[in-house]
Amino acid sequence: MKRSKKTYLLLALLLIAILFPILMPNQYYLQILILVFIWTIAVYGLNTITGLTGQLSLAHAGFFAIGAYGLGLLTTKGGVPFWLAFVLAIALTVFISFFIGLIALRTKSHFFAIYTMSVGFLIYLLIYKSDLTGGVRGLIGIPNPAPIGPLTFESITSYYYLMLFFLLLTIFFMYRLFHSLLGKTFVAIRNSEELAETLGISVMRNKLLAFVISAGLAALAGALYASYVRFIGPQMADIHVAFEILLYLLVGGIGTLAGPLIGTFIVVLLTQMLQFLEEFRMLVFGPIVVLLILFYPRGIVGGYLMWRAKRAKKKQILQAQHAKGGKEHAVND
Repeated sequence: MKRSKKTYLLLALLLIAILFPILMPNQYYLQILILVFIWTIAVYGLNTITGLTGQLSLAHAGFFAIGAYGLGLLTTKGGVPFWLAFVLAIALTVFISFFIGLIALRTKSHFFAIYTMSVGFLIYLLIYKSDLTGGVRGLIGIPNPAPIGPLTFESITSYYYLMLFFLLLTIFFMYRLFHSLLGKTFVAIRNSEELAETLGISVMRNKLLAFVISAGLAALAGALYASYVRFIGPQMADIHVAFEILLYLLVGGIGTLAGPLIGTFIVVLLTQMLQFLEEFRMLVFGPIVVLLILFYPRGIVGGYLMWRAKRAKKKQILQAQHAKGGKEHAVND
């Protein structure tokens, strides 16, 4: 696809996203898309540490919960203004993730996954058992986002545009990261830590930076989620949430720019479409996901990119053969 066509496609998708509340004012669809936007931000965070540097983190739901509870506690019990609490909740998560990463990243492969899963479970227990967080009862009464000038955030439509803004900001950040020297450094570490070290790359420092960025995006998604639902419970830090986020990433395409958005949209949409099956929906949803992963092990976007690369390579071979045949024909003449 030429750059101009890709640009037109992106502009068309952006225009549809902006006009969607006008074209489709049904609040049910808006609520689904709001959740898609929030979870996509969290998936982009996981993609940073897992997709770019190759470290499978299962503490992602824990960082998501810290961002949510940080905002909730600061606003409801601390009396902190909403947007200041919003920033502080993300900063707190980044601060905590830094020290967790210092220890966790000394392990590798499945040991890292087990360690981060243990950290996530510990965060869940702290939230579940603590009186400060409300324990099993959860935390209620989280305020709406404070007005910004003439902009207020009380209706579903206003929430839609707020979440869309943060999603677009996240996508722009990830685009810059993917095409930056830092992003290429992360990929080099994913491909071979030993080779990266021989090139003078500080593997530990860069993996820690990716881990902190990942946690920060998870906290951003958690804070947005808390401000939207206005009631949070300890189940949001459960390991099942971490696996759901990982599922969104695997379906969309791990290590790709568009994968988190497409994977989250498809899985959430399928889940909503199968709601009428109630407890039997997993009997249908499960095999669909298994088939997707079997036939598209790199995800939908990853599979498409691989198909496009093979097609381009085949086209180059045919052109080279054609050019060679033309030269031989000219020599024979």
